[in-house]
This record gives sequence, C-alpha cells and structure tokens, in this order.
Amino acid sequence: MEPVYSSVVAVARGVFALQGLTFTITGTHHVPLSGGGVVVINHTGYLDFTYAGLAARASKRLIRFMAKDSVFRHRLSGPLMRGMKHIPVDRSAGGASYVRAVRDLRAGELVGVFPEATISRSFELKEFKNGAARMAQEAGVPMVPMVIWGSQRVWTKGHPKRLGRTCVPIRIVVGDPIRVAPGESIDEATTRIHEVMSQLLHDLQEGYEPMTGEDLKYLPARLGGTAPTLEDATRIEDDERREMIRRASAERKAARTPKA
Repeated sequence: MEPVYSSVVAVARGVFALQGLTFTITGTHHVPLSGGGVVVINHTGYLDFTYAGLAARASKRLIRFMAKDSVFRHRLSGPLMRGMKHIPVDRSAGGASYVRAVRDLRAGELVGVFPEATISRSFELKEFKNGAARMAQEAGVPMVPMVIWGSQRVWTKGHPKRLGRTCVPIRIVVGDPIRVAPGESIDEATTRIHEVMSQLLHDLQEGYEPMTGEDLKYLPARLGGTAPTLEDATRIEDDERREMIRRASAERKAARTPKA
C-alpha cells in the first residue's frame, strides 16, 4: 500500500468521473502480475500517464513513469511525483535516469516509457527512441506495449485544454509482452514494438466513435482529419526546436553583454 500513489489515483478517478470520461480497457491480462516490465506507451495527450496507470489496476500493479525533471521541480507536482516514486529525466544528461530505471526494473517494478519523447501532433506514431528496448534487454524484463486513443481530445499540444465535462471516450489496449533476447539488435527490437503498437493504434482508431466537425482536428490526416501529417508535424517540431535554440543563444549573448 502506497498512501501517496493511492491518494492521487483516487483523486484522479474522481476527476475523470466528473469529466464524464468513459474508459474501455482491453488486454489488461498482459500486464505482468509480478516482476519487472517496461510499459511502452504512445503519446497523444498531456494526461496519457494518468490514463495509462488505469490499465495496470486489474493486475494490482503501479507504474513508475519516466518524466521530465522539470515536473519534479514544480512546487505542487514535485512532492507528488517523488512520493509516487516516478523517475525524473534530465534530457541533457539522461544517464542517471536510465540507471535508476534499470535498477527499478530489476527490483520488480513496472516502468512507464513514452518512446516518442514528445506528444505526436499528427496523432500517428512518431519514430521511437531505443531506450525502452535497451532497458528491457539489460534488466532482462519484457516490453509491454500499451496504446491510448482519445486522450488528445482532452488536452494535447497546440489545442486548448478541455478539462470540463466532455464525456470523451478513451480507449486503451495492452498487447502481448515482447522479450528482447540477449544480444538482439536494439534497433530491431525497437522496430518490432513500433510495428506492434502501430497495428494496435490503427485497430483502436478503426473501432472508435466517428469524429466530425471541430473534432476533426484530433483525427489523423490519414483518416480524413485535419491534424498535420507526420511529415508536417515533424517540420513544425524542427522549426520550434530551432527557434528555442535561437532564443537560448540570444539570451546567453544578452547576459554576456555589459550594460551601459
């Protein structure tokens, strides 16, 4: 029993009920009842980690999520994240978080990873980082694919949050665990789980309620929606990254310039 984690889950479920969110979760039997596992999750909305944890409830497991360290420095979320034993990730120096994650996996924990690193604006699967496969191989635990669909309609990048009573249906599916054999190519293992999760995502999308009108912005272009294509979304992110670098450079230059 973990008081902080349990309390946060209880509050979150109450909030979900007030929002009228409906969850359909399948494949929960694939979540290991014991032992470590890397839970590999797609990323279309800011609240994906709160929804992903629901899929582990049937197995009475808790997921330790890897999240950017700024969340741990926040005066409100920081104590909660630490209390739930989540894992802070410094993107400029991720070695410590990797070591911590492998240690937790070997200790029998479930570690949640978003291999796309950032939210997908196209709502398609982006290219995966290979950290999940590397951790699974090193710790000798399986990767557990998990796909979420519908969360982008609550709060996602580039669109206003909708945290009121929206009654959005959210679908979650957990796939068969995938083992990474010792000596197996990490890139090949990463490609394998990407292919599996892509098919799971397509299946969820096909079985989801039709989106029309304003909601077409939450639907991939491939399915007739108005979201940017994966290629266009990548260009947008590249432009944003260059702008961030430019601003950071300008701020450093300004800091070095003597004031008159």
